[in-house]
Amino acid sequence: MMASPVKIFFDGGCRPEPVGMETAVVVRGQAYLERGLGPGSGMDAEWRALIAAVKIAQSSGLEDVVFLGDATAVIAQANGTVKCRAGFARYLETLAALKVASGPLRIRYVKRTQNLAGIALARLHGR
Repeated sequence: MMASPVKIFFDGGCRPEPVGMETAVVVRGQAYLERGLGPGSGMDAEWRALIAAVKIAQSSGLEDVVFLGDATAVIAQANGTVKCRAGFARYLETLAALKVASGPLRIRYVKRTQNLAGIALARLHGR
């Protein structure tokens, strides 16, 4: 019997300065939160969350992984089903470099209410 892939949830958000962008990644019940990432858009924050999730998977030695997020535009661009907008190409390049090290990435959509990383961000702000 094959083991199920490890689910890694990712989410990004933006708050007014001084907080700015923030990301959350949840792996096996452990939340990794980053705050104060400076100014940027919600899309920037989502990309940064996905990249953080991949880096956490790599540093944890996880190989059979599925990345789950609720940002449909980022997921579509990362999977190559939608052309990446010029302003976000740098994130796609970073992701491509990480893919080489870990093999093909599986990035899937999950509803916001099922995104454990989004729930972690909401709890951070008492919502």
